Formats: sequence, structure tokens, C-alpha cells
Amino acid sequence: MRIGLDAMGGDRGTAEVVAGALAVTEKLNGDDTVVLVGDREQIEAALGEANGRQDRIEVADASEAIPMGAAPVETLRAMPDSSIAVMAKLQKQGELDAGISAGNTGACVAAAQMHLRRLHGVHRPGIAVLCPTFAGPVMICDVGANVQCRPQHLHQYGVMSSLYLETLYDVDKPRVGLLSIGEEESKGNELTKQAGQLMRADTYLNFIGNVESRDFLKGGMDVMVCDGFVGNVVLKLVEGVSEALLPGVLKMVAKAMPDRAADVMQVASDIKTKFDYNSYGGTPLLGVAGIWIICHGVTGSRGFMNAVLGAKGFRAHAVNQRIVEHLGSS
Repeated sequence: MRIGLDAMGGDRGTAEVVAGALAVTEKLNGDDTVVLVGDREQIEAALGEANGRQDRIEVADASEAIPMGAAPVETLRAMPDSSIAVMAKLQKQGELDAGISAGNTGACVAAAQMHLRRLHGVHRPGIAVLCPTFAGPVMICDVGANVQCRPQHLHQYGVMSSLYLETLYDVDKPRVGLLSIGEEESKGNELTKQAGQLMRADTYLNFIGNVESRDFLKGGMDVMVCDGFVGNVVLKLVEGVSEALLPGVLKMVAKAMPDRAADVMQVASDIKTKFDYNSYGGTPLLGVAGIWIICHGVTGSRGFMNAVLGAKGFRAHAVNQRIVEHLGSS
């Protein structure tokens, strides 16, 4: 399997991406190859003297890098030799089997839709993020690919996310909740009401009905479906709360019980490990005719390593084939 890795994307620079590529080489097999896409000079400088671990690494030239804050579609057209665009084109041409990037999310989504297109039967792709909680991981779909959804889009997000969890994580009949402003069927706007009707009528889905945002961290569901605007807000709120609340609580506990400071720090380390997004690597853009994984901007080398392994699992378990089999005739 040939897996493209955007060496110009992410907040930590090319060296961190390359470190992840080098780390994962020991876990690859057969004809697996990581293709680093970006500025060859920067990539080769980061590879340095890593002799013995470069036999599974190749470099594909891309002279441009899309800035994080750039307008996605316009920038892709203006920068056709950007690492994101080149990686998408290489996958379209069959030279790559997957693409991974921690770069501009909007550009990643736009490039995939421009070059890879949608799977047969899929109306709109969605970004499916697996979020760790104390009650177990919960997948949110969508978190930003489609901010103007129709009911059938939300329905398909529930289906695709369920198939993904069943296939890759062995979750039996994933419980799917539709994010709304109340648990009652009568609550919500027209989008959620109509989407709820579609999801209730789908005998494949284990649909548990409407859920509220406060339910997300409590468990009781495996998938939370929402439009990309709301999903992105929820995701960033959860990130912000975890980044701000945990350090504050730990500081207060350590101050109240200074003799237990070491125990407190150990608990903090365990919590940080449990909620570290690097453990999941990246998030798939479900519904595109290819394997396209989007990583958090601050992903580290371990995250890139796990994203590569995730791409291998996605292909090995034929996730896209299952999606087409389920939605292709709908």
C-alpha cells in the first residue's frame, strides 16, 4: 500500500511529519510505502542520517504549501502544486492508495471532493472524529466538511459512521444519536426533525433518537450525528474545556493536598494519555472515493504514525466497499 503523507501540513513542521513516517516504517510490511509529499529539500533535510529506515519512504515533489487560514477552494485553484493538491491528484491517478494531512482542513476536504469525488450513493462526505470520553470513545459526524446539510446527509453520516465503527473497532450495532435541543421527537429544527424520520425508518441503524450536547461526555451513544457547523463548534468546545479545566482542577487539588502532589500528577498523566488525540491518529473523510485522513493541526509524530496505520486498517477492512454496498442502491 502506498500512503501519502503531507509533509508541509501541521503546526509542528516538516520534521515532525518525517519523524512519524520514520517511526511507522518498523510497523509496515509487504510493499507498504510512505510517500512524503512536499518540498524535497526540506524533507530530505528532516530525513537526515536515518539510514536503514528509509527503504519504505519516498518523496513526491510539491513546491507550495497552503496556509492554515487560506480560503480553501480559491487557494487550491491558485496553488495547483500545493502538497494537498498534489497528494489528491496522485491518489486520483492511482499512484497513492491513501492521503493524510494535518494541513488546512477546508483545503483537504475541497481537494478530496475535487479529485477523488464521492462514493456511489453518497450525497456529501463527512468528517468523522472519534473523541475519547470517560465512558468510551464517541464518533461525531460531521465536524466541518458540510455546514449546510440536508436531512439525507445526516442520515448517511449515521450510516457511514456506524459502518466504520463496526468494521474497524468491532462495535456491535453502534448506538446512533441525533444532536438536537431536546430528546423529544418534536424538538429541533426542520433539519433534525426530517433527519430523525429518515434514521428511524432505516432498519440498519441502531438509532436511539435525539440526544443533547450534555449527553456527549456521559456515554449512552457511540455516534453523534450533526451538521458540520454544529459539530465543529462542539468539537472545539470540548477541546477548549479539556485544555482549560483539567489543569485548573489539578492545580487546586495539588494546592489542597500538597502531600499528594505526586499522586495527582500521575492521575493527570493518565488522563492526558487517555484523551490524547495522537492515539487515534487522524479522522477519515467518510464518503469520498478513496482513503483521505485529516489530522489535527498540532498532531505529533506518534499521531502521524497512527494515521498511517489507520489508513492501512481502512483499506484492509474495505470500509468504502461496505459503504457503497449499503448506500449505493439507496
